Amino acid sequence: MAKYDFVVAIGGAPGQGIATVGKNLSQICARHGLHVFAYSAYQSLIRGGHTFLTIRISSEPVTNHGDKIDLIIALDRNSLEKHLPHVRPGGAIIYNSDDVKKEPERDDIQLCPIPYKEYSSEIEDRKLQRTCVNTCLLGAALHLVGSDLDMLEEILISVLLKRKGQETVDANITVARAGYQHAIDNFTGFNVELEKQETPLAFGQGNALMAMGAAAAGVKFYAAYPMSPSTGVLRWMAANARNLNIMVRQCEDEISVINMVIGAAHAGCRAMCATSGGGFALMSEAIGSAGMMEIPIVVVNVQRGGPSTGLPTKTEQGDLWQILGASQGDFPKIVVAPTSIIDGFNTIPELFNLVDKFQCPGMVLSDLMLGEGYTTFEPDSLNWQPEIDRGEMITELAQMEGEYLRYQITESGVSPRAIPGVPGHVHVVATDDHDEDGGLISDEFTNPHKRRDIMEKRQRKMDGIVKHLPPPTLEGPEDADITLIGWGSTHGVISEAVQMLNDDGIVTSHIHFKWLYPIDEDVVNEVLANSGRSIIVECNYTGQFARFLRGETGFKADGHIRKYDGEPFMPHHIADGVRELLIGKTELYVPYQEIVV
Repeated sequence: MAKYDFVVAIGGAPGQGIATVGKNLSQICARHGLHVFAYSAYQSLIRGGHTFLTIRISSEPVTNHGDKIDLIIALDRNSLEKHLPHVRPGGAIIYNSDDVKKEPERDDIQLCPIPYKEYSSEIEDRKLQRTCVNTCLLGAALHLVGSDLDMLEEILISVLLKRKGQETVDANITVARAGYQHAIDNFTGFNVELEKQETPLAFGQGNALMAMGAAAAGVKFYAAYPMSPSTGVLRWMAANARNLNIMVRQCEDEISVINMVIGAAHAGCRAMCATSGGGFALMSEAIGSAGMMEIPIVVVNVQRGGPSTGLPTKTEQGDLWQILGASQGDFPKIVVAPTSIIDGFNTIPELFNLVDKFQCPGMVLSDLMLGEGYTTFEPDSLNWQPEIDRGEMITELAQMEGEYLRYQITESGVSPRAIPGVPGHVHVVATDDHDEDGGLISDEFTNPHKRRDIMEKRQRKMDGIVKHLPPPTLEGPEDADITLIGWGSTHGVISEAVQMLNDDGIVTSHIHFKWLYPIDEDVVNEVLANSGRSIIVECNYTGQFARFLRGETGFKADGHIRKYDGEPFMPHHIADGVRELLIGKTELYVPYQEIVV
């Protein structure tokens, strides 16, 4: 099969079924064995406003929504007027002609009006009639992209029959067939075909896949306060809690969330929570408590634009310094940023093994693009039985020499951890600093020797942690002219930009960071030494990762590409930035994004 790379966008107002159309189209593609990446740009209004969902369909795995739009399904007049200029030449736009007073004007694309009222007149329920317009336009779109209606009809039956009843199913199938036939009679299809592959693909959302990764890791307690864009983790956990024997609690605020998670983890349960930057701010003090009490927890921060309420429904990589500085004082912690939606699934079990082994908090830096993005994947690619390492945990009576010391001074800094209730293993757990037995140092007097000993004991864990963290790797030639450096969610879009630049004769490599803290200065500098002219790419204003990397390793990049308008990078943004930096026009390139959302 020749390479297939096609982008369909759906525009409309919240409540018009944009997500439903997108999910149906994506499921059809997944059943064909085609890869999909879907990104939704939407506002924080419950009703009103505008939503624009972009679905990239490809014969090869894709990790971003691409650079172009081939076909738009405009569910209202505003979407038609707003996005008419953004269809690539040779593309098409489908719209409800009943909703248009003035015919659109563009002679380099195919205009595809659908007289919806004519095809829905037999639906007696007027409310149902209004809600089926998205299915009618999707039917027309399926003809344009070379698909039949069979899979859509199967999906409509499976999704709507139990929830909405036969009348709703029949109405949707009727208008879908009408839209499909209208397109056959009036429009020219693209020279593409949704050619069915041998193996259908699974289809899932980033937040849901992180939740699945937590279930695979053996998480048995999950708490959260709903905060976009992290709520999808809670939604999946709540929907599957009974079947998986997971205790799920929606709390009154993030302070309650983090303290419940710490309590569950103290009792020996793998426990996790997810939030965004504002919620994480409320968790900060308690994260320090977990560090002091040496209790392993995992906290997910699905980043959005800040500060304060900021951009509740937009993406950013702006919380790195917040995570690094969580709580006051020094204590061991692990920070990781998944590089893709599927990597989010894999990262959670990896991190739980580390925090259990080293008895410290672990924090995940995702963002809206990964968390709320959808992608396809091979069903067998998810490892539902990952290796589980609970570390030095005592769960039953063990032979001891002398009294059990919960915070025993050891060479590694890791002390054997007894689950509360194990006979013969009584210990005190407190947020004050303490001696080996858990007795508060300040109750005796602030003994400087005990303070130094216990602080050094905790911090020795960092030497062990860093040896377990894979260093970044160089992707591409060592003699590259340009090396792009990124972290977290930008991996896929940078990789695609690297390919574009290499195709243009600009020899480019890529170094990407997933495990952010702690960092092995010598190992990382050895990798960075192989870079060409270095350019750091990140989604924030101040270059948070560039400053962090320089502070930890002394490495100073030659140039920067940054984006902070709330929308994720497109591949051409990075490629264009490299070209600008190459000619010496600037040391900092900020792409100007034409408003298409």
